[in-house]
Amino acid sequence: MAMSDPLGDLLSRIRNGQQANKPVISAPASKLRANVLEVLKREGYIRDYRSSVDDEGFNRLEIELKYFEGEPVIREISRISRPGRRVYSKIRELPRYYNGLGIAILSTPRGVMSDHEARAANVGGELLCRVF
Repeated sequence: MAMSDPLGDLLSRIRNGQQANKPVISAPASKLRANVLEVLKREGYIRDYRSSVDDEGFNRLEIELKYFEGEPVIREISRISRPGRRVYSKIRELPRYYNGLGIAILSTPRGVMSDHEARAANVGGELLCRVF
């Protein structure tokens, strides 16, 4: 059966992996997932990620989670725009999470980027998720 929300699945895997204190988790690969992981890496929420091929020939993303003093760096990660309800934001209406300490990840015409990068590029788009 086809997955209806691949990004929501990735966020749940990250959340569950950190609750279980796993150093590395695995997820099916896609361009959107890789772009979101690149933003998380740039912002310092995960250590690294890499693409690999599993035993059955499918592409996978191996994600190295990041911990600080035994606690996960990501305290909260949640989906904003869902398949049933897309949420778009203009640059002037882009919300700030936790007074700028958290980030929102957007899908813009210039690619997937954090809210800080979107403000610098003066471009709005679809709010994918928020991270703190």
